[in-house]
Amino acid sequence: MPKLNLHRRDYLTSVLSHLSAEEMQQRLSPDHTTPVRKLPRSPFLTPNSVAKRWQILDNDGAKAQLLDPATQAQMSRYQKNIENFIGTVKLPVGIAGPLRVNGLFAQGDYTVPLATSEAALVASYHRGAQLITQAGGATAMLLNEGVTRTPCFAFADLAHAGQFVAWAVTRYGDFKQVAESTTRHGKLSDISVNIEGNHVYLVFEYLTGDASGQNMVTISTNAVFEYILHNTPVKPEQAYLDGNLSGDKKATAQTLRSVRGKKVTAEVHISPALVKQYLHTTPEQMADFTRMTTVGGTLSGSIGINAHYANALAAFYIACGQDAACVAESAVGITRIEVARNGDLYASVTLPNLMLGTVGGGTSLPSQHACLDLLGLAGSGQSQALAEVCATLCLAGELSIVGAFCAGHFSRAHHKLARG
Repeated sequence: MPKLNLHRRDYLTSVLSHLSAEEMQQRLSPDHTTPVRKLPRSPFLTPNSVAKRWQILDNDGAKAQLLDPATQAQMSRYQKNIENFIGTVKLPVGIAGPLRVNGLFAQGDYTVPLATSEAALVASYHRGAQLITQAGGATAMLLNEGVTRTPCFAFADLAHAGQFVAWAVTRYGDFKQVAESTTRHGKLSDISVNIEGNHVYLVFEYLTGDASGQNMVTISTNAVFEYILHNTPVKPEQAYLDGNLSGDKKATAQTLRSVRGKKVTAEVHISPALVKQYLHTTPEQMADFTRMTTVGGTLSGSIGINAHYANALAAFYIACGQDAACVAESAVGITRIEVARNGDLYASVTLPNLMLGTVGGGTSLPSQHACLDLLGLAGSGQSQALAEVCATLCLAGELSIVGAFCAGHFSRAHHKLARG
């Protein structure tokens, strides 16, 4: 028997061996006693409701940290973003840069705020950003935009499903009018059909302006969904607002060839001298490392190939008021590192799933708006530039971490910065 399986068996045995059958049954059975603490029914944010929640929590030390004077003074600014509010969490914010971006929308040097508790992360992105800037900046291009919602319908058989589709494809104009009646900014840009047996999935794709747009497309699609249920001549046996085909907050392969959010690619050419100066390695070593780890990623079943987009995205999203859960989908993408014909290092990233915006959601919260303001990308008209900066930030991180592995510095950097 393989040693790993022995370990798993032994671990489970050690966890369970100290409990008798009666004790295990007692621990794992449902408990129907009344909770000692029960929150007020109203989830809304008012000074009175916040005070009631803290009376129930009865922890002055925690209250002093979470409901500090600055948070109390700005409580009303959080009321559209949270339920059962009790305060705010302070997370360290560092800056990386300057990061030079030569994009269709982003032009110039950006100092990028990153919110994280992981030591060495900001230092790594800072190094990559400086390297890109010294190389003349990265070229970045926004390739596509679109946010999807995918209602699904179940019919008695394939014949009924086909009849429904035949009706639905003649109503695209009506669907567009209904969807856009719910929003000033969203535009229904495409509709496609997927049939699986007697199930039908309608894929609605929207342009959402400068908003990330998840709530916008949900509300718009729900209006179309209700219109369909009231008007279709072929009634479904079951119908749901989303059939899990959109890829919302999960890694999927479909967006590698399409888009969800904003699709951006960025590239940079770096001389061997700069690679040696900043990363202490060579273009050849970095290309060899990338080839070998691409195979490793394939063996692990990775969707896309990258070193650690999630690090940049989580820190960037939290700092700038994006939906952090979207990192699950946004971290899908492709990194390529090669040696160019002239001996320079060529590196590129392509991220088809950047779910971000500069209006709506958490972008208007005090700290998050301040971070967008530091970038010079707060408010309307800035979301495309923000996406290009975000992709270039991911490129900086890929260069830095690959360089660290090639130079043998990865563990040493974490030891030095995390353990002092």
